[in-house]
Amino acid sequence: MRIAMLGTRGVPACYGGFETAVEEIGQRLVGRGHEVTVYCRGSSERPATHLGMRLVHLPAVHSRAVETLSHTALSVAHVLASRHHDAAVVFNAANAPFVPALRLRRIPTAVHVDGLEWKRAKWGGAGRHYYRVAESLAVRWGDALIADAEGIAQYYRDEFDVETELLTYGAPLQFDVSSDRIESLGLRPRGYHLVVARFEPENHVLEIVSGYRASSADLPLVVVGSAPYSDDYTGRIRALAEEDPRIRLLGGVWDQVQLDQLYANALTYLHGHSVGGTNPSLLRAMGAGTAVIAFDVVFNREVLGSDGGFFTDPAVLGRLVEAAESDAAAQVGIGERLRSRAASRYQWDAVADGYEHLLKRLSAGETVRSGRSGRRRSVRLAA
Repeated sequence: MRIAMLGTRGVPACYGGFETAVEEIGQRLVGRGHEVTVYCRGSSERPATHLGMRLVHLPAVHSRAVETLSHTALSVAHVLASRHHDAAVVFNAANAPFVPALRLRRIPTAVHVDGLEWKRAKWGGAGRHYYRVAESLAVRWGDALIADAEGIAQYYRDEFDVETELLTYGAPLQFDVSSDRIESLGLRPRGYHLVVARFEPENHVLEIVSGYRASSADLPLVVVGSAPYSDDYTGRIRALAEEDPRIRLLGGVWDQVQLDQLYANALTYLHGHSVGGTNPSLLRAMGAGTAVIAFDVVFNREVLGSDGGFFTDPAVLGRLVEAAESDAAAQVGIGERLRSRAASRYQWDAVADGYEHLLKRLSAGETVRSGRSGRRRSVRLAA
C-alpha cells in the first residue's frame, strides 16, 4: 500500500507521542513492503528519507492557534497533487475538517483522535469550542477512528455512541543501562526523582514541584522539559525551584542516550499528565524499570494497573515521594513489575500489526463512517 501519515511534526521523532508513533509504526510498515510518506514541519534539517519513510517538509504558520492546521492544510494539498495513496492516517482530531478533501480523492482515511485536547488550559473558549466541534467532525467524516487508550475509546462511546480502533503505543525496554551520562550531571543511580513533561497545567508539573518542595525528601528532583507557549506557568515553576536547592530544572534534554539513562536510573518517575490518553513518557519509564507515581486519572490507572502510586494533590505527592525514599528496595521491585507489564501489553510490533490490518481493510473499501451523524449522545437523548 501507499500510505500517507500527516498532522504531526513528523520524523525523526524528537517532540511528542504522535511523532514517536509515526516513527515506530511507519518504519515497521516500510519493513513489511509498504510505501509510507510522512509530512513534517519545524525541522532545521530536511532529510528526504528516514528509516525507509519518504519525508515531505512543508512550512507552517508559527502560532499556537493555527500552526497544526496550517501545516495540515498544506499537507493535504500535497497529497491531493501527488500520486494516489491507498490510505491515510490523520493524527489529531483538530485536523478533521481536512478529511473530506482526502475522501473526495477516494483516499480512505483514519483519524487518530488523540486525548481530550479541549481540556488543555492553553486553549481559550474559542479553542476549546473548536476542538469539541472537531471531535464531532472526526466522527462524521473519518472512515475509522483510532484511540490510543481505553479511556479515550470509552469517551467516544459515551459521547457519540461509536466504536474506535484501540491501538496503543509501544514501550521501549531497557536493561542494565549505564549511568555515565547522568554522573556528568552530578546524579547517581536510584539517587533522584524524575519528571519529564512539557510545562502545561494539565501535566501538573507545578503541583509536582510544589508537593516535592513541601516534602522532607532527601533525593533531588530532576525536571526535564519546557513549554513554548506557557511563560507564566513556566515562571511559577522556576520561582519554586529557585527557592529549593534540591530541585534541578534541566530544560529540554535532546541527547537520547542521556535521557534514556535519566529514566532508567531514577528512583521514581513522577507523571502528572492527565488528558492525553496513553502517554509515551509513562511507557518509557515503565520500560526502563522505574517505579511510577502518577496523577490519578483513568488513563494512567489503565497503563500502570495495580503497581502505580497515584496522587491528586501536592500533599499526597509529597507523602508518596517520602515513602519511596524510605524503602528504595521496594521501588526497584515495583519498577521490575512495571517493565514486565510494559513488555507484555505495549509492543510496537503489535501496534503496527493493528495499523496495517486497519489500513488494509480501509483500502479494500471497508468504512465505519456510514450512518454516523457526529452529534453528541447527550444532544440526541435530549432531543
